[in-house]
Amino acid sequence: MRAVQIRKYSKNIQVEINDIETPQIQSHEVLIRVKAAGVNPLDILNMNGSVRMIADYKLPLTLGNELSGVIEAVGDDVLKFKVGDKVYTRLPLNKIGAFAEYAAVHEDALSIMPENLSFIEAAAVPLTALTAYQALHDVLRAEPNKKLFIPGGTGGFGAMAIPIAKSMGLTVITSGSERGRSRTLSIGADQYINYKTEHYADILSDIDYVIDTLGAEEIKAELSILKPQGKLVSLKAGPNYRFAADSHFPMWKKALFGLVGARLDSMARKNQNEYRFMFVHSSGSQLQKITALIEKEDIKPSIDSTYTFDEIEKALIKVSTGHSQGKVILTF
Repeated sequence: MRAVQIRKYSKNIQVEINDIETPQIQSHEVLIRVKAAGVNPLDILNMNGSVRMIADYKLPLTLGNELSGVIEAVGDDVLKFKVGDKVYTRLPLNKIGAFAEYAAVHEDALSIMPENLSFIEAAAVPLTALTAYQALHDVLRAEPNKKLFIPGGTGGFGAMAIPIAKSMGLTVITSGSERGRSRTLSIGADQYINYKTEHYADILSDIDYVIDTLGAEEIKAELSILKPQGKLVSLKAGPNYRFAADSHFPMWKKALFGLVGARLDSMARKNQNEYRFMFVHSSGSQLQKITALIEKEDIKPSIDSTYTFDEIEKALIKVSTGHSQGKVILTF
């Protein structure tokens, strides 16, 4: 089968399309013929080695973190799925490789695709939807009737995070450019701030939760709008000791991440707030709940563009520039 691989970590986008063996499935795995795969900023981080401290891989590495496809074979002990099922998944951290014609995936990481989505649309969902679900449910433990701010919520993440947050009874405020306003309000946002004409820190106060998508340079401003005991979870700014402890990392990693995150923890404590960092993990059971919500509310992910398998470098370049309005998808 053909697969997109890297042989070394590099700041440049350098990938190879190689012929490798089709994976053999274990007893609890299924073999999926990949129909589409989401291309994400995480793939750039996997490629340049930025997340090696969280997830270190043997090289050569087949890239790709999320996919949709059809099951072609099932392991002897698989109970939940059968040949022919249309499925989608955020691949387990220790076994990525969505940019390939086939993938062997543990059944616990899988869900049946939403009936209202195509393979291309379904491939845009797992990573962002699970990130939003885990941020809101597992990390923030968000309660109804509270206020959530998502800066830069017009892309692929916001398209999933806003409906999930609304289903939990939250008031959702987000920011972005003017061209994202109508779509963002149409999927449930209660308030929209045009970042080019207004700064959210001048407008907002008494916010209960922030999901940071922008990174370390925005944390101070984001913390400033939280009420005391408010919580901020970052997808980008950097890990801290608590993240390392929750991830059951060895003591040396806890100490290292404690040093790395000390400034962010200190900034949060000044305002009596809590800083958290998260890295999304696979979960078939959570993805099934997301599937039910997508079907019930007829949610559609935001798709920026699609590329064929042979155009993988173009797709990665598109994602690396940060200018996509929604998800970039690789098709097979």
